[in-house]
This record gives sequence, C-alpha cells and structure tokens, in this order.
Amino acid sequence: MRAEQVTGPVAYHGEGPVWSPRWGGLRWVDMLAGDILSLDESGSVRRHHVGTIAAAVRPRAGGGAVIAVERGFALEDPDGTVTALDPVWDDDSVRMNEGGCDPDGRFWCGSMAYDKRAGAAALYRLDPDGSAHRVLDGVTISNGLDWSPDGSIAYYDDTATGRVDVFDYDPAAGLTGRRPFVELTRGERPDGLTVDSEGGVWVALNGSGVVRRYRPDGVLAEVVELPTAQVTACTFGGPGLDQLFITTSREGMAPDEDPVAGSLFRADVGVRGLPVREFAG
Repeated sequence: MRAEQVTGPVAYHGEGPVWSPRWGGLRWVDMLAGDILSLDESGSVRRHHVGTIAAAVRPRAGGGAVIAVERGFALEDPDGTVTALDPVWDDDSVRMNEGGCDPDGRFWCGSMAYDKRAGAAALYRLDPDGSAHRVLDGVTISNGLDWSPDGSIAYYDDTATGRVDVFDYDPAAGLTGRRPFVELTRGERPDGLTVDSEGGVWVALNGSGVVRRYRPDGVLAEVVELPTAQVTACTFGGPGLDQLFITTSREGMAPDEDPVAGSLFRADVGVRGLPVREFAG
C-alpha cells in the first residue's frame, strides 16, 4: 500500500509522531530544530520551540507534555510553559534521540552521539518523581520503543544493529531478557516503531522509503511505501486510531533535492492502534 502526503516539507528532520486527544490531534518533532509541530483540523502546522533538540514528546496525565531535550528532559505545563529538568549527562557530543512511555507511566528515552560513534549512547528512564535513571549502556543510535497491547513485552531498536529486539517488561525489573525480534537485510536501518492493537509491530526503515508491519511472531505482513527515502517514525492517530501517520526527514539533502522529504504522510492500513501511554509525572 502507498501513503498519501498530508503536509508539505515542514520539517528538516521530522520524528516521533504522537496522537493524543489531550492535544486535539497529532504532534511530532522537528528534532534538530528543537521544535514541536502540531497539526490542526484545517491541516495547518503550528511550531513550538523548546530547545536545541526536541527528541521526543508524550502527553502528561495531568495535562501538558514530557519532552526529551538535548541532554535530558523537560516538562510542559498545560499552559505551554516549558521547564527544563537538570541535565542527565555533561558530554555535549551526545544528544537524546527517541523514546516512549511504559504501561506504568514512566518515560524512556535513548541517546546517540552526534558523530554516531559506536557504543557512546544509552537508554534512560524518567520516573514520575522527576528522577532519571540510566538503564541500558553500549547503545549507538537508540531509536524506536513501544510496548505490546498487554504491556508484557517491549520492542526496541538500536539502528546500528540492523535489527529490532524484544524485551520482557516488569514494573520492578524494567526491561530484561533482550533478544532479537526481526533481523533486517544488511544495510537496512530500523528507525521509529509503533505497535497496533493486534500486536503487530510497524517499523520505519530509514533510507528505504517504507514502513513494514511484522506480526507478533516476527513474520512480515504488510509494507507501506512512501515517495521519499528517509522515513523516520510512525504512529496511529485519527479519532478511531485507524490511520498510520509517518514522519520523514531531509537531513543531509541539498535544498532542491527530493521536494517531499520532510513532509508528513498518512496511510489507511486496516488495523487500529493503541491509545498513547501517558507520563504520570
């Protein structure tokens, strides 16, 4: 199936789409510009600058949002005021990249080095009390993260590995028992991912111009094609959570190269997504 274009090339590096009724629809990030983008009912896009980097965003249960910024986290209040928390690390050669909330209301986000050097990054967890914890080391490009419908397992990819992994999840133990879920073809780059209501895992393949759906047993089931190669992430949205929204990037491209790169796309894929998990803090 093919995705349709929703907006023009509004983002330099679009990432992390999230649908929430609290926001009245879809938000995503223009990551390297430090902006959060919002799509309104008319199709217009609004932009809110939050810092040097806007890596990931999720709704807060009490209103507003939790945001991953360059070296840690920030909290947005319902009135739009953004307050940065203390940096989680000091090394300015490493930045946050992608994340999501677990079934217990904690926000997980992973990092990457600006030069993409191997093993320089990690995965972090922000608890509702504001404390941050380093939970996985030796990461290169921490990317897609989402949980199964019952919350018992989590899917995750470190792009440099060329695969999607699966963890067991427990509120006390966190993520354990890491093992491969899908091994991709050499050179394919897994990016953002989302899980649907049937347990299918949708993975954006950066550089390949597609989003793939894998069944819970790891078998390839569907492919969504886009007219641009740098596909970055996907999420379900719309009032019925039955539309797959897909972000793209024009990072590294010349100004006149690929006129639709950086646009937002949408596809009707015949399955519903899960309601977004919110940050409890």
